[in-house]
Amino acid sequence: MRGSRIVPLVLLALLLAVLPASATTLVRQGLDKLTTENEMVVHGRVLDLHSYWNADHSFILTDVHVRPTQIVKGAGNGDVTLTVMGGQVGELSTIIIGGADLVAGSEYVLFLSHVDLPGAAQRLTVRDHVQGVFEVVKGRAHSQAYGQPLYPDLEGRVDVPGGEAGLAVDELVRQIRQNINR
Repeated sequence: MRGSRIVPLVLLALLLAVLPASATTLVRQGLDKLTTENEMVVHGRVLDLHSYWNADHSFILTDVHVRPTQIVKGAGNGDVTLTVMGGQVGELSTIIIGGADLVAGSEYVLFLSHVDLPGAAQRLTVRDHVQGVFEVVKGRAHSQAYGQPLYPDLEGRVDVPGGEAGLAVDELVRQIRQNINR
């Protein structure tokens, strides 16, 4: 039984090893596009994470429990649970290159939408991977996409919102709200 689970995972690892590096490169998303193309924007703290196998035991997913400080876009009251691809179950880890990297106890601004994940339909998730995550440190929000290889957007830009210095959280929220009202 254990061997029958390992073979598909080994095949997946081999497939991923031969894919070109550009397969994980993302097209640059500005705040305007992140705001308008996502259902919800949440500023909050990750309380805990729980990784598990999807329904057909073919992929590891992680549920992330967030306590919002504010919901900048969308509706909600109380805590928010989202799901990201990857995680660790027992001794097996699945890492998504360019995927959202969330840590319990850390504060973030997250751009969220419902999408189909492997074996899990219509889950609230960080659809734009690292570009949809801004880690908040000492009142400044830093895009997790900083330093990642991004394909240019339609304007030819590859920079991330806020650049290396990030943005003050209040300024990031102001810009998001401005984009909502356009």
